[in-house]
Order: sequence, then structure tokens, then C-alpha cells
Amino acid sequence: MKKEAAKFEYEFGGPVGTTVNYFLLPVLVLLLSHWSKAGSVDLSFIRDFTDSDLPFWDRFLQSPVLCPSCQNASILYQCTAIVVGWFLFQVVLERFLPCNLVEGAPVHGDPNNRLVYRINGHLAFWVTLFVSQFGYPYWHEPSQSIQFQTFPLEDWLYKHVEELALVTILLTTALSVYFYVDSFIGSKILAHGGNSGIPVYDFFMGRELNPRIGNFDWKEFCELRPGLIAWVLLDLASLREQYNNLGYVTGSMMLINIFQGIYVWDALYQERAILTTMDITTDGFGYMLVFGDLAWVPFTYSLQARYLVNHDPHLSYAALAAILALHCVGYAIFRGANGQKDAFRRNPNDPKLTHLNFLQTKRGTKLLTSGWWGMARKINYTGDWIMGLTWCLVCGFGSIVPYFYAIYFAILLFHRSLRDDQMCQAKYGDDWQTYKKLVPYKFIPGIV
Repeated sequence: MKKEAAKFEYEFGGPVGTTVNYFLLPVLVLLLSHWSKAGSVDLSFIRDFTDSDLPFWDRFLQSPVLCPSCQNASILYQCTAIVVGWFLFQVVLERFLPCNLVEGAPVHGDPNNRLVYRINGHLAFWVTLFVSQFGYPYWHEPSQSIQFQTFPLEDWLYKHVEELALVTILLTTALSVYFYVDSFIGSKILAHGGNSGIPVYDFFMGRELNPRIGNFDWKEFCELRPGLIAWVLLDLASLREQYNNLGYVTGSMMLINIFQGIYVWDALYQERAILTTMDITTDGFGYMLVFGDLAWVPFTYSLQARYLVNHDPHLSYAALAAILALHCVGYAIFRGANGQKDAFRRNPNDPKLTHLNFLQTKRGTKLLTSGWWGMARKINYTGDWIMGLTWCLVCGFGSIVPYFYAIYFAILLFHRSLRDDQMCQAKYGDDWQTYKKLVPYKFIPGIV
């Protein structure tokens, strides 16, 4: 047993790093929710926190940044009802909307063990948008009947975004506890990276690979449904708030909603492509993914739209056009590369792909060495980052806060590329070294 433990390769700084993340990540979400409205890195709450003579817990509960509305239980109860109701609404759509049943990748490489997934996220996306625009019931006094109108998104998704973030953080922590405990019950398929035997580490990484209730797959559902679609609604709430304040919507606000709306739509339209990603095939479903999918993504990725409500730079048409052009370049790279990879994985003998060169590996699979994937091994990451940069550029240069995403995402993609490289080295052996010689660049052809 000691020999096996010595061989275990930790990620994210091991048990110490993951413990730090338990505190750092939730605080970052709350800070960014506050800073995006403040328009700057406002640290005044620290002075207010340290200057008080109250006991630590009382100071924490009174902090409008670290524990928003904790003195007003009614607000938090309502936010909890909103978050839980939203999650259940997405579950209902996943369960009852028409779907395609699609087999996933072999579990742990076993071709005789493939899970079946219900693919209907794209339809759920459009149904959700329709309901948000036309599904809010109210009593119409003149006609003495129930009528429907647009949900007042800004009343809660903008004005109480900090409270919604806090509640979501608490609920994702509780859900992570459930998955960790449940992973010890019965015979479960465990993720290699979340089975170190050290609870504080395994809780973060996730012990069970694909937790399910019947054929409801928790991980695939959370990866694409509640968090991503909520991100779009949070953006729309900011748009509505800006319109209420100014009487019009600015060019930057329009672009951020279009850019990020298309990004989410693309992910849901290409839902089956996620079934071959590391998140689904390799990572366990623990705090890292539960918190990331349901709290981190919607509340941090929507910060540019919140920033623009009161801090719009009012960019010129020329600047907006340049940003739009750069975004189109990023999207072309991102979608072209991912589409080519997904098509090749599904059917490498497709006549449309016969012009592509590949390396035949000893394990029987093929690695593309031409087309998009002959340019760089992670060319899709480059396109993804360029799109993310344009989300920041629409906010101008008045604050570092909107650029958090570009900085964080560069670090994330670099770290993920290292994880991918390690996984592929273990998977393909000497063939991976041969592949890296054929495709020497990682992100930008001819540069890096």
C-alpha cells in the first residue's frame, strides 16, 4: 500500500493546494460579484472587517461582501428557492424534452462499457429562453385573468447576484458532500485521480467517475445545463438593468450578450462533443466540478456584463467593429478545430476527412497531424482564449476587473494542457513523443 501511495500523482498542489482552494474559490466568486458592480478592486470591506470590535463570526455575518444579506434571512430564503427551483426546472427539461440517446466514450478504456446519455441540452436552452421571455405569470386586473410577461430578471439576477452566489456556493458544497459519501456506498466506478485515500484531496477531485440516479447522469447534466444557461440569464439581467438605467443598451453590452450567448449556445448545440472530454471521461465528480459548473461558471463568467451596467466605456463604432472581427477569428479557430476533431473521432473514414493526415498509434487510435491539428496541439485553446479576450476588451481599459477572465483562463488552459499532455503520455507512450515531433507547437503555430 505504501508503494502505491508513493506513486500517486497529485494535482492542484495536492492535499494542501486543494484545501486552500476550498477557501479561495468561494471568496473569489463573492469578491468578483462585488467588484464587477463596484467597477474596481474594492478592498474597503477588509478595513471594515478588521476595525470592528465584534466577535469574528458576527463581523463575518455583517460583511456585505463575504456574507451578503446574512442579516436578512428572508432574502437568503428566497434566493435558495430560486436556485433550487432553477435546478429542478432544468432537471424536468432534461427528463421530459425529446432527446437523442448517445453512447459515451468507453469507461476507463473498456469498449464493452459505454454509458448512454440523453442529449437535449440545445432544446432545453431555447425552451428556457422562451419561458424567461414569455412565461412569467401575473394577474391582469382588467381581464380578470392570468396573463404572461417577461420574467423581471434584473430584480433578482442583477440586484441580488451576490446573495444568489452565496446560496449557490453553500448548495454546491452540500451536493459535493453527498457525492463523496455516496461514492462509498455499493460498487461504484471510481476516478483514478480522485482515489488517493486522502479525504480532503479526494473530496475536491471527486471519487466517483459518473454518479447517476437511474439513467440521470449528474456530471453531464451539471456540465452544460444549470450553470451555462444561468450565465446567459445573468447577462440578460444586466442588459435589462442597463436599459432601465440609461433608456438604451450600449454597443458593448450588446456584444457581450451576443458573444457569450453564442458561446453557450454552441456548447449546447454541440452537446455530444463533451462526451469525449477529460471532464467526462477522466475526472471524478467532486467539489472541483460541482462548484465549477454550478457556481464558478455562471457568477464569474458573467462579470463583464455586470461591470458594463454602470461602467460602460462607450466605445466607438470602429473599436466595437475591431473587437467583433477579433472575436470572429477566435470563434473560427475554436469551432473549426473542435468540429474537425469531433468529426474525426466519430468517423475517421468519413470521405470529407480523407485529406487529413494522421499518426496511427499502437493502441489502435489515430492522432491528427494536419488540418487544424497539424498547426498546434491545442489550437482550440487558442481560439477559446481569443474569444475570452474580446469579452474583456468590450469593457475598455478603465479597470482590471473585467480582465480577470482573460488572466484566469490563460492559466486554466495552460494547466489543462499540462494535464492533457500527462494523460496522453500515459495513454500513447512512445507514440505521443512521435506525435509531438510531428506537431511541435502547442498553442500558436511557429511560436509556442
